[in-house]
Amino acid sequence: MASQEYHRGEMDIHGQKATWDGFITGSTWGSLITIMVVGYATLAIAIGLNWVVALGLMAILGFGAGLFLNLGGRWMATVVVMIGLALVVQAFIWLFGVLL
Repeated sequence: MASQEYHRGEMDIHGQKATWDGFITGSTWGSLITIMVVGYATLAIAIGLNWVVALGLMAILGFGAGLFLNLGGRWMATVVVMIGLALVVQAFIWLFGVLL
């Protein structure tokens, strides 16, 4: 038998709450990054929109989602890094296009 009686609401759930909060944050970030990457590829490749316009639209979406969902400065920095990465990739595409 149990040595203590059960009392509702007395269990320490800080570990479970931290795990759940981390899961929700990771899911939100992962979903938004996936939406931005697929949206950029769809606009630039499938629709044929200029890559600068597609990048600008996805940047606006990323910053807007970060403000709407209150994701903070780390999200904004992530969007800036993703923009920089997209510019580097486009520079390589331009460079290899010139060489070919």
